[in-house]
Amino acid sequence: MKSKESIIEAGINTLQLESQAIFGLIKSINDDFVSAVNLIMATDGRVVVTGIGKSAIIAQKIVATFNSTGTPAVFMHAADAVHGDLGMIQKNDIVICISKSGNTPEIKVLSPLLKHAGNTLIGMVGQLDSTLANHADLILNTTVEKEACPHNLAPTTSTSAQLAMGDALAIALLHAREFNKDDFAKYHPGGSLGKKLYLKAADLAVRNEKPSISALAPIKDVIIEISQNRLGVVVVIENDAILGVITDGDIRRMLEKHTNLAEIKAQDIMNRHPKKIDEAELAINALEIIKHNNITQLLVTKGNSYFGIIHLHDLLQEGII
Repeated sequence: MKSKESIIEAGINTLQLESQAIFGLIKSINDDFVSAVNLIMATDGRVVVTGIGKSAIIAQKIVATFNSTGTPAVFMHAADAVHGDLGMIQKNDIVICISKSGNTPEIKVLSPLLKHAGNTLIGMVGQLDSTLANHADLILNTTVEKEACPHNLAPTTSTSAQLAMGDALAIALLHAREFNKDDFAKYHPGGSLGKKLYLKAADLAVRNEKPSISALAPIKDVIIEISQNRLGVVVVIENDAILGVITDGDIRRMLEKHTNLAEIKAQDIMNRHPKKIDEAELAINALEIIKHNNITQLLVTKGNSYFGIIHLHDLLQEGII
């Protein structure tokens, strides 16, 4: 078994080699990179990203990043492409072919076929004298000196370089499209980030009951209403106007101070200045109010009317916290 020191050294050496390789890509952000961005921006087709082996896995990740940042993209495996999947490429599509050597058998067959079909071919390649580089209209140079693998065999540094170049291209396209937070939310409605950008207070409040009580209700009725709705709070209203709120904490504090409960009414213990949020505001803003005031429930209003209640648990369930 290797020593602790040698294991740490291997890990550090890998990160150093890969970070140096990525830093070395800066010189590849050149005129071809700019042209690739401009061509993708101008096309009314998609970006088809292809590769084989580990490069195919990187291609799939790049496709996912493109799609999530506003650039329509699809993945095509290079081996499948030469056995029928070329039919998925449409007239105006731009093809990005990823390969370290640019000379694998599949790439040698695929590159001239794409060239003859008339599609713009962008080669993300690590050897500039390869078949792919010779057929490509534009080159994104991902040459690396060596793999992090001590035998210089396992794709490590080279795939990190490909991944980083794909990210650089995706973010440059995002910048060119002026893709903003609202756009991002449209493509990520189910994610926690998307929810922070679009989920409204009303969306959470409508899932809960609307516990309410009159100002003159006896304390027994207040306790029953809080218990039945399981939100730990009840809103005191009169003719739909909000007078205040009573929480289970208010009940506990009342019990500490009073022994004769018969004469106590809701209005006697309610908080007349509850924290509120408008139903149209973002749920993330509700979280900020809850955190700032160290509370677990927040009153939601629509204009001056009682709309509902948000509980801290609602925000937890949505992954907003």
